[in-house]
Amino acid sequence: MPDRSRLYNLLTGLIASLTLVFVVWAAVVVANPRSRLNPFPPPTAVAARVLPPLLVTAAPTLTPTSTSMHTATFTPTSTFTPTETPTPTPTVTPVIPPTSTNTPPLPTVAVTATQPPPPPPTIVRSTNTAAQAPPVLAGDFELGGQVSSFNYPDQMKQAGMTWVKRQQRWGPGSNPAEAAGYINDAHGKGFKILLTVLGDPETLRGGANYAEFATYVGEVAALGADAIEVWNEMNIDREWPAGEINPATYTELLKGAYNAIKTRNPATLVISGAPAPTGFFGGCSGAGCDDGFYIQGLVNAGALNYVDCLGIHYNEGVLSPTQTSGDPRGNPNHYTRYYQTMVDTYYNAGGGKRKLCFTELGYLSGDGYSPPLAEAAPGFAWATDTSADEQALWLAEAASLSRQSGKVRLMIVFNIDFTAWGQDPQGGYAIIRPGNGCPACETLRGVMNR
Repeated sequence: MPDRSRLYNLLTGLIASLTLVFVVWAAVVVANPRSRLNPFPPPTAVAARVLPPLLVTAAPTLTPTSTSMHTATFTPTSTFTPTETPTPTPTVTPVIPPTSTNTPPLPTVAVTATQPPPPPPTIVRSTNTAAQAPPVLAGDFELGGQVSSFNYPDQMKQAGMTWVKRQQRWGPGSNPAEAAGYINDAHGKGFKILLTVLGDPETLRGGANYAEFATYVGEVAALGADAIEVWNEMNIDREWPAGEINPATYTELLKGAYNAIKTRNPATLVISGAPAPTGFFGGCSGAGCDDGFYIQGLVNAGALNYVDCLGIHYNEGVLSPTQTSGDPRGNPNHYTRYYQTMVDTYYNAGGGKRKLCFTELGYLSGDGYSPPLAEAAPGFAWATDTSADEQALWLAEAASLSRQSGKVRLMIVFNIDFTAWGQDPQGGYAIIRPGNGCPACETLRGVMNR
Protein backbone atom coordinates (compact mmCIF):
# COMPACT_ATOMS: atom_id res chain seq x y z
CA MET A 1 0.00 0.00 0.00
CA PRO A 2 2.76 2.59 0.77
CA ASP A 3 4.28 2.02 -2.70
CA ARG A 4 0.90 2.43 -4.41
CA SER A 5 0.23 5.64 -2.46
CA ARG A 6 3.65 7.04 -3.41
CA LEU A 7 3.05 6.26 -7.11
CA TYR A 8 -0.34 7.98 -6.96
CA ASN A 9 1.23 11.09 -5.48
CA LEU A 10 3.95 11.17 -8.17
CA LEU A 11 1.40 10.91 -10.99
CA THR A 12 -0.77 13.61 -9.46
CA GLY A 13 2.23 15.94 -9.16
CA LEU A 14 3.32 15.26 -12.75
CA ILE A 15 -0.18 16.01 -14.11
CA ALA A 16 -0.34 19.22 -12.08
CA SER A 17 3.06 20.31 -13.44
CA LEU A 18 2.06 19.59 -17.07
CA THR A 19 -1.21 21.47 -16.57
CA LEU A 20 0.69 24.48 -15.27
CA VAL A 21 3.09 24.40 -18.25
CA PHE A 22 0.15 24.21 -20.70
CA VAL A 23 -1.59 27.15 -19.05
CA VAL A 24 1.57 29.27 -19.27
CA TRP A 25 2.14 28.29 -22.97
CA ALA A 26 -1.47 29.08 -23.89
CA ALA A 27 -1.25 32.46 -22.22
CA VAL A 28 1.91 33.33 -24.16
CA VAL A 29 0.41 32.27 -27.53
CA VAL A 30 -2.83 34.16 -26.92
CA ALA A 31 -0.93 37.28 -25.93
CA ASN A 32 1.47 37.05 -28.89
CA PRO A 33 0.25 34.92 -31.82
CA ARG A 34 3.52 35.46 -33.71
CA SER A 35 5.56 34.03 -30.80
CA ARG A 36 8.05 31.32 -31.73
CA LEU A 37 6.12 29.10 -29.28
CA ASN A 38 3.12 29.11 -31.68
CA PRO A 39 3.46 26.26 -34.21
CA PHE A 40 0.68 27.83 -36.40
CA PRO A 41 1.37 31.57 -36.62
CA PRO A 42 -1.06 33.70 -38.68
CA PRO A 43 -0.09 34.45 -42.32
CA THR A 44 1.87 37.60 -43.08
CA ALA A 45 0.02 40.11 -45.27
CA VAL A 46 1.60 40.85 -48.66
CA ALA A 47 2.23 44.51 -49.25
CA ALA A 48 0.21 45.72 -52.20
CA ARG A 49 -0.01 48.98 -54.09
CA VAL A 50 -3.49 50.41 -54.19
CA LEU A 51 -4.43 52.60 -57.14
CA PRO A 52 -6.84 55.47 -56.55
CA PRO A 53 -10.45 55.08 -57.66
CA LEU A 54 -11.39 56.35 -61.09
CA LEU A 55 -13.60 59.42 -60.85
CA VAL A 56 -16.38 59.58 -63.37
CA THR A 57 -18.11 62.47 -64.95
CA ALA A 58 -21.47 62.85 -66.42
CA ALA A 59 -20.65 64.75 -69.55
CA PRO A 60 -19.33 62.69 -72.43
CA THR A 61 -16.67 64.62 -74.27
CA LEU A 62 -13.50 63.20 -75.66
CA THR A 63 -10.81 64.28 -78.08
CA PRO A 64 -7.11 63.69 -78.02
CA THR A 65 -5.88 65.92 -80.67
CA SER A 66 -8.06 68.75 -81.15
CA THR A 67 -9.91 67.56 -78.13
CA SER A 68 -7.85 65.30 -76.06
CA MET A 69 -9.68 64.46 -72.92
CA HIS A 70 -13.14 63.55 -73.72
CA THR A 71 -13.12 63.61 -77.36
CA ALA A 72 -10.35 62.18 -79.11
CA THR A 73 -7.24 61.40 -77.69
CA PHE A 74 -7.63 59.68 -74.76
CA THR A 75 -9.46 57.76 -72.37
CA PRO A 76 -12.46 59.11 -72.84
CA THR A 77 -10.07 60.12 -75.50
CA SER A 78 -8.42 63.31 -75.36
CA THR A 79 -9.36 66.67 -76.59
CA PHE A 80 -6.66 68.85 -77.89
CA THR A 81 -6.74 72.56 -77.57
CA PRO A 82 -4.16 74.71 -79.32
CA THR A 83 -1.58 75.91 -76.87
CA GLU A 84 0.81 77.61 -79.22
CA THR A 85 0.05 79.52 -82.34
CA PRO A 86 -0.21 78.21 -84.92
CA THR A 87 0.12 74.69 -83.56
CA PRO A 88 -3.11 73.15 -82.28
CA THR A 89 -2.60 71.45 -78.95
CA PRO A 90 -4.64 68.49 -77.88
CA THR A 91 -6.19 68.38 -74.47
CA VAL A 92 -5.84 64.93 -73.08
CA THR A 93 -8.88 63.24 -71.73
CA PRO A 94 -8.54 59.68 -70.64
CA VAL A 95 -11.10 57.36 -72.03
CA ILE A 96 -13.23 55.98 -69.31
CA PRO A 97 -14.96 52.71 -69.99
CA PRO A 98 -18.07 51.92 -67.98
CA THR A 99 -17.59 51.25 -64.31
CA SER A 100 -20.10 49.34 -62.24
CA THR A 101 -22.52 51.88 -63.66
CA ASN A 102 -22.06 53.22 -67.16
CA THR A 103 -19.46 55.96 -67.25
CA PRO A 104 -19.29 58.57 -69.99
CA PRO A 105 -16.07 59.59 -71.65
CA LEU A 106 -14.12 62.08 -69.55
CA PRO A 107 -14.67 65.73 -70.34
CA THR A 108 -11.80 67.95 -71.22
CA VAL A 109 -12.43 70.43 -68.45
CA ALA A 110 -14.15 70.72 -65.11
CA VAL A 111 -14.10 67.04 -64.30
CA THR A 112 -16.69 66.50 -61.61
CA ALA A 113 -17.35 63.20 -59.92
CA THR A 114 -20.99 62.20 -59.79
CA GLN A 115 -21.00 58.87 -58.03
CA PRO A 116 -17.52 57.51 -57.52
CA PRO A 117 -17.27 53.77 -57.95
CA PRO A 118 -16.63 51.63 -54.89
CA PRO A 119 -13.07 51.55 -53.58
CA PRO A 120 -10.83 49.72 -56.03
CA PRO A 121 -9.36 46.35 -55.13
CA THR A 122 -5.86 46.11 -53.82
CA ILE A 123 -3.48 44.96 -56.52
CA VAL A 124 0.20 44.32 -56.84
CA ARG A 125 1.69 46.33 -59.69
CA SER A 126 3.86 44.63 -62.26
CA THR A 127 7.59 45.09 -61.80
CA ASN A 128 8.60 44.17 -65.35
CA THR A 129 11.89 45.49 -66.60
CA ALA A 130 12.72 46.55 -70.13
CA ALA A 131 14.53 43.26 -70.64
CA GLN A 132 11.17 41.49 -70.37
CA ALA A 133 9.65 43.24 -73.39
CA PRO A 134 8.43 40.76 -76.02
CA PRO A 135 10.64 40.03 -79.00
CA VAL A 136 10.35 42.18 -82.12
CA LEU A 137 9.73 40.69 -85.54
CA ALA A 138 10.55 42.35 -88.83
CA GLY A 139 7.77 44.20 -90.63
CA ASP A 140 6.55 47.56 -91.85
CA PHE A 141 5.79 48.92 -88.38
CA GLU A 142 6.80 52.56 -87.84
CA LEU A 143 6.94 54.84 -84.80
CA GLY A 144 6.23 58.53 -84.37
CA GLY A 145 5.05 61.17 -81.93
CA GLN A 146 2.56 64.01 -81.65
CA VAL A 147 4.19 67.38 -81.09
CA SER A 148 3.26 70.85 -79.99
CA SER A 149 6.41 72.83 -80.71
CA PHE A 150 8.44 70.20 -82.59
CA ASN A 151 11.57 71.40 -80.80
CA TYR A 152 12.94 67.91 -80.04
CA PRO A 153 13.54 66.21 -83.41
CA ASP A 154 16.90 64.81 -82.29
CA GLN A 155 15.38 63.08 -79.27
CA MET A 156 12.59 61.70 -81.47
CA LYS A 157 15.12 60.27 -83.90
CA GLN A 158 17.06 58.83 -80.98
CA ALA A 159 13.87 57.00 -79.95
CA GLY A 160 13.58 55.48 -83.42
CA MET A 161 10.74 57.73 -84.58
CA THR A 162 10.31 58.51 -88.26
CA TRP A 163 6.84 60.12 -88.10
CA VAL A 164 5.51 63.32 -86.56
CA LYS A 165 1.82 64.04 -86.00
CA ARG A 166 0.11 67.43 -86.08
CA GLN A 167 -3.53 68.49 -85.96
CA GLN A 168 -4.86 70.63 -88.77
CA ARG A 169 -8.09 72.54 -88.17
CA TRP A 170 -10.51 72.78 -91.06
CA GLY A 171 -13.62 74.88 -91.67
CA PRO A 172 -15.58 76.08 -94.68
CA GLY A 173 -13.33 78.42 -96.62
CA SER A 174 -10.07 77.11 -95.08
CA ASN A 175 -6.99 77.40 -97.27
CA PRO A 176 -5.14 74.08 -97.72
CA ALA A 177 -1.88 76.03 -97.98
CA GLU A 178 -2.11 76.49 -94.20
CA ALA A 179 -0.90 72.90 -93.88
CA ALA A 180 2.16 73.49 -96.03
CA GLY A 181 4.17 74.85 -93.10
CA TYR A 182 3.70 71.68 -91.08
CA ILE A 183 4.49 69.46 -94.05
CA ASN A 184 7.63 71.34 -95.07
CA ASP A 185 8.86 71.56 -91.47
CA ALA A 186 8.51 67.80 -90.99
CA HIS A 187 10.21 66.91 -94.26
CA GLY A 188 12.96 69.42 -93.60
CA LYS A 189 13.72 67.68 -90.30
CA GLY A 190 13.70 64.24 -91.89
CA PHE A 191 10.25 63.03 -90.79
CA LYS A 192 7.11 61.79 -92.47
CA ILE A 193 4.02 63.68 -91.34
CA LEU A 194 0.56 62.55 -90.26
CA LEU A 195 -2.04 65.33 -90.27
CA THR A 196 -5.27 64.78 -88.37
CA VAL A 197 -7.78 67.01 -90.15
CA LEU A 198 -10.81 67.93 -88.06
CA GLY A 199 -13.07 70.85 -87.27
CA ASP A 200 -16.27 72.12 -85.67
CA PRO A 201 -18.80 69.28 -85.77
CA GLU A 202 -21.63 71.68 -86.58
CA THR A 203 -20.06 72.37 -89.98
CA LEU A 204 -21.01 68.80 -90.94
CA ARG A 205 -24.59 68.80 -89.66
CA GLY A 206 -27.01 67.24 -92.08
CA GLY A 207 -24.21 66.24 -94.45
CA ALA A 208 -23.24 69.85 -95.15
CA ASN A 209 -19.77 70.65 -96.48
CA TYR A 210 -18.75 67.02 -97.10
CA ALA A 211 -17.64 67.87 -100.64
CA GLU A 212 -15.70 70.92 -99.48
CA PHE A 213 -13.95 68.88 -96.80
CA ALA A 214 -13.00 66.25 -99.39
CA THR A 215 -11.55 68.90 -101.69
CA TYR A 216 -9.55 70.33 -98.79
CA VAL A 217 -7.92 67.04 -97.73
CA GLY A 218 -7.19 66.26 -101.38
CA GLU A 219 -5.28 69.53 -101.67
CA VAL A 220 -3.43 68.79 -98.42
CA ALA A 221 -2.39 65.42 -99.84
CA ALA A 222 -1.16 67.15 -102.99
CA LEU A 223 1.06 69.34 -100.80
CA GLY A 224 2.90 66.19 -99.69
CA ALA A 225 1.17 64.95 -96.52
CA ASP A 226 2.39 61.40 -95.93
CA ALA A 227 -0.76 60.39 -94.03
CA ILE A 228 -4.11 62.00 -93.26
CA GLU A 229 -6.43 60.97 -90.44
CA VAL A 230 -9.96 61.83 -91.52
CA TRP A 231 -11.56 63.57 -88.53
CA ASN A 232 -11.32 62.50 -84.92
CA GLU A 233 -13.48 60.66 -82.36
CA MET A 234 -16.64 60.80 -84.41
CA ASN A 235 -18.49 58.51 -81.98
CA ILE A 236 -19.14 61.30 -79.44
CA ASP A 237 -21.05 64.54 -79.74
CA ARG A 238 -18.10 66.71 -78.95
CA GLU A 239 -16.65 65.78 -82.34
CA TRP A 240 -19.73 64.99 -84.44
CA PRO A 241 -23.16 66.67 -84.69
CA ALA A 242 -25.29 65.64 -81.72
CA GLY A 243 -28.13 63.37 -82.72
CA GLU A 244 -26.45 62.38 -85.99
CA ILE A 245 -23.73 60.05 -84.74
CA ASN A 246 -23.75 57.08 -87.08
CA PRO A 247 -20.86 55.06 -88.54
CA ALA A 248 -22.60 54.92 -91.91
CA THR A 249 -22.84 58.73 -92.02
CA TYR A 250 -19.14 59.09 -91.23
CA THR A 251 -18.36 56.52 -93.92
CA GLU A 252 -19.88 58.90 -96.48
CA LEU A 253 -17.47 61.64 -95.37
CA LEU A 254 -14.60 59.14 -95.41
CA LYS A 255 -15.47 57.90 -98.91
CA GLY A 256 -15.32 61.38 -100.42
CA ALA A 257 -12.12 62.21 -98.55
CA TYR A 258 -10.41 58.96 -99.60
CA ASN A 259 -11.22 59.44 -103.27
CA ALA A 260 -10.02 63.04 -103.23
CA ILE A 261 -6.78 62.16 -101.41
CA LYS A 262 -5.91 59.24 -103.68
CA THR A 263 -6.71 61.29 -106.79
CA ARG A 264 -4.29 64.04 -105.76
CA ASN A 265 -1.60 61.87 -104.14
CA PRO A 266 -1.92 58.06 -104.30
CA ALA A 267 1.00 57.67 -101.89
CA THR A 268 -0.78 59.42 -99.00
CA LEU A 269 -1.87 56.96 -96.31
CA VAL A 270 -5.56 57.37 -95.41
CA ILE A 271 -6.43 56.59 -91.78
CA SER A 272 -9.98 56.49 -90.45
CA GLY A 273 -10.65 58.81 -87.54
CA ALA A 274 -9.95 57.03 -84.27
CA PRO A 275 -13.06 56.72 -82.08
CA ALA A 276 -13.04 57.79 -78.45
CA PRO A 277 -12.66 54.63 -76.34
CA THR A 278 -15.75 54.35 -74.12
CA GLY A 279 -18.40 51.96 -72.90
CA PHE A 280 -20.78 54.66 -71.69
CA PHE A 281 -23.48 54.36 -74.31
CA GLY A 282 -24.17 50.64 -74.08
CA GLY A 283 -24.32 50.34 -77.85
CA CYS A 284 -24.75 52.87 -80.65
CA SER A 285 -27.31 55.63 -81.25
CA GLY A 286 -27.45 59.17 -82.57
CA ALA A 287 -26.44 60.41 -79.11
CA GLY A 288 -23.17 58.47 -79.12
CA CYS A 289 -21.59 55.09 -79.70
CA ASP A 290 -19.30 52.79 -77.77
CA ASP A 291 -16.16 52.57 -79.86
CA GLY A 292 -16.38 48.80 -80.33
CA PHE A 293 -19.88 49.12 -81.80
CA TYR A 294 -18.77 52.08 -83.88
CA ILE A 295 -15.81 50.24 -85.43
CA GLN A 296 -18.04 47.30 -86.28
CA GLY A 297 -20.53 49.73 -87.80
CA LEU A 298 -17.80 51.23 -89.97
CA VAL A 299 -16.89 47.80 -91.27
CA ASN A 300 -20.55 46.99 -91.95
CA ALA A 301 -20.92 50.29 -93.86
CA GLY A 302 -18.02 49.43 -96.15
CA ALA A 303 -15.45 51.79 -94.63
CA LEU A 304 -12.62 49.31 -95.24
CA ASN A 305 -12.89 50.19 -98.93
CA TYR A 306 -11.85 53.76 -98.12
CA VAL A 307 -8.98 53.38 -95.66
CA ASP A 308 -5.43 52.11 -95.68
CA CYS A 309 -5.43 51.81 -91.89
CA LEU A 310 -7.98 51.81 -89.04
CA GLY A 311 -7.39 54.59 -86.52
CA ILE A 312 -7.23 53.71 -82.81
CA HIS A 313 -6.52 55.59 -79.54
CA TYR A 314 -5.23 54.21 -76.22
CA ASN A 315 -4.46 56.63 -73.39
CA GLU A 316 -5.99 55.24 -70.20
CA GLY A 317 -3.57 52.49 -69.20
CA VAL A 318 -2.39 52.06 -65.61
CA LEU A 319 -0.71 48.70 -66.15
CA SER A 320 1.89 47.23 -68.46
CA PRO A 321 0.54 46.58 -71.99
CA THR A 322 1.59 42.97 -71.48
CA GLN A 323 -1.20 42.56 -68.91
CA THR A 324 -4.82 41.75 -69.76
CA SER A 325 -6.27 41.70 -66.25
CA GLY A 326 -5.83 43.35 -62.88
CA ASP A 327 -7.03 46.89 -63.62
CA PRO A 328 -8.12 48.28 -60.23
CA ARG A 329 -10.87 50.54 -61.56
CA GLY A 330 -14.54 49.72 -62.04
CA ASN A 331 -15.40 47.17 -64.73
CA PRO A 332 -11.86 45.77 -64.89
CA ASN A 333 -12.80 43.39 -67.71
CA HIS A 334 -13.78 46.12 -70.17
CA TYR A 335 -11.61 45.87 -73.28
CA THR A 336 -10.58 49.56 -73.26
CA ARG A 337 -8.66 49.01 -70.01
CA TYR A 338 -5.89 47.04 -71.73
CA TYR A 339 -3.69 47.53 -74.75
CA GLN A 340 -4.03 43.98 -76.08
CA THR A 341 -7.81 43.76 -75.80
CA MET A 342 -8.13 47.12 -77.57
CA VAL A 343 -5.96 45.84 -80.42
CA ASP A 344 -7.86 42.58 -80.70
CA THR A 345 -11.27 44.31 -80.64
CA TYR A 346 -10.40 46.66 -83.50
CA TYR A 347 -8.37 44.25 -85.59
CA ASN A 348 -10.93 41.47 -85.34
CA ALA A 349 -13.77 43.84 -86.24
CA GLY A 350 -12.02 44.43 -89.55
CA GLY A 351 -11.44 40.73 -90.05
CA GLY A 352 -7.71 41.38 -90.29
CA LYS A 353 -8.19 43.10 -93.66
CA ARG A 354 -6.65 46.36 -92.47
CA LYS A 355 -3.88 47.02 -90.00
CA LEU A 356 -4.29 49.46 -87.14
CA CYS A 357 -2.71 52.89 -86.80
CA PHE A 358 -2.43 54.24 -83.27
CA THR A 359 -2.88 57.96 -83.85
CA GLU A 360 -2.54 58.39 -80.08
CA LEU A 361 -1.00 56.04 -77.54
CA GLY A 362 0.27 57.34 -74.23
CA TYR A 363 0.64 56.84 -70.49
CA LEU A 364 0.04 59.60 -67.95
CA SER A 365 2.57 60.27 -65.17
CA GLY A 366 2.65 63.19 -62.75
CA ASP A 367 6.34 62.76 -61.93
CA GLY A 368 8.11 66.13 -61.81
CA TYR A 369 4.92 68.21 -61.82
CA SER A 370 3.36 70.28 -59.05
CA PRO A 371 0.77 70.24 -57.60
CA PRO A 372 0.26 66.46 -57.53
CA LEU A 373 -1.91 64.91 -60.23
CA ALA A 374 -4.84 64.17 -57.92
CA GLU A 375 -4.95 67.84 -56.95
CA ALA A 376 -4.23 69.35 -60.37
CA ALA A 377 -6.59 67.06 -62.29
CA PRO A 378 -8.89 65.00 -60.04
CA GLY A 379 -10.46 63.38 -63.08
CA PHE A 380 -7.10 61.79 -63.87
CA ALA A 381 -6.25 60.67 -60.33
CA TRP A 382 -6.33 57.07 -61.55
CA ALA A 383 -2.78 57.61 -62.89
CA THR A 384 -1.38 58.90 -59.57
CA ASP A 385 0.91 55.92 -59.04
CA THR A 386 2.35 55.76 -62.56
CA SER A 387 6.00 56.84 -62.59
CA ALA A 388 7.98 58.32 -65.46
CA ASP A 389 10.03 55.11 -65.52
CA GLU A 390 6.86 53.05 -65.90
CA GLN A 391 5.72 55.37 -68.67
CA ALA A 392 9.00 54.77 -70.49
CA LEU A 393 8.87 51.00 -69.99
CA TRP A 394 5.23 50.63 -71.00
CA LEU A 395 5.65 52.70 -74.16
CA ALA A 396 8.54 50.46 -75.17
CA GLU A 397 6.51 47.34 -74.42
CA ALA A 398 3.59 48.70 -76.46
CA ALA A 399 5.92 49.45 -79.38
CA SER A 400 7.43 45.98 -79.16
CA LEU A 401 4.03 44.28 -78.99
CA SER A 402 2.76 46.38 -81.88
CA ARG A 403 5.76 45.62 -84.03
CA GLN A 404 5.84 41.90 -83.46
CA SER A 405 2.08 41.34 -83.73
CA GLY A 406 1.76 42.17 -87.41
CA LYS A 407 -1.52 43.95 -86.60
CA VAL A 408 -0.21 47.50 -86.19
CA ARG A 409 1.16 49.66 -89.01
CA LEU A 410 1.92 52.86 -87.08
CA MET A 411 2.17 53.94 -83.44
CA ILE A 412 2.07 57.65 -82.64
CA VAL A 413 3.15 58.36 -79.07
CA PHE A 414 0.94 60.87 -77.30
CA ASN A 415 2.83 63.00 -76.75
CA ILE A 416 6.32 64.41 -77.18
CA ASP A 417 6.43 67.93 -75.73
CA PHE A 418 3.11 69.21 -74.38
CA THR A 419 3.50 71.12 -71.10
CA ALA A 420 -0.03 71.96 -69.87
CA TRP A 421 -0.62 70.92 -66.26
CA GLY A 422 -4.10 71.37 -64.86
CA GLN A 423 -7.55 69.91 -65.37
CA ASP A 424 -6.30 68.53 -68.69
CA PRO A 425 -2.77 67.36 -67.76
CA GLN A 426 -1.30 67.01 -71.23
CA GLY A 427 2.21 67.55 -69.90
CA GLY A 428 1.98 64.34 -67.90
CA TYR A 429 1.76 62.34 -71.13
CA ALA A 430 4.84 64.00 -72.62
CA ILE A 431 7.95 61.86 -72.93
CA ILE A 432 10.10 64.99 -72.65
CA ARG A 433 9.82 65.20 -68.88
CA PRO A 434 10.28 68.24 -66.63
CA GLY A 435 13.98 69.07 -66.80
CA ASN A 436 14.09 67.91 -70.46
CA GLY A 437 15.02 64.31 -69.70
CA CYS A 438 13.53 61.57 -71.88
CA PRO A 439 13.57 58.09 -70.29
CA ALA A 440 11.23 56.80 -73.01
CA CYS A 441 13.68 57.82 -75.73
CA GLU A 442 16.10 55.23 -74.37
CA THR A 443 13.56 52.44 -73.95
CA LEU A 444 11.99 53.02 -77.36
CA ARG A 445 15.39 53.08 -79.02
CA GLY A 446 16.06 49.67 -77.52
CA VAL A 447 12.96 48.34 -79.27
CA MET A 448 13.32 50.07 -82.63
CA ASN A 449 17.02 49.25 -83.03
CA ARG A 450 16.49 45.50 -82.72
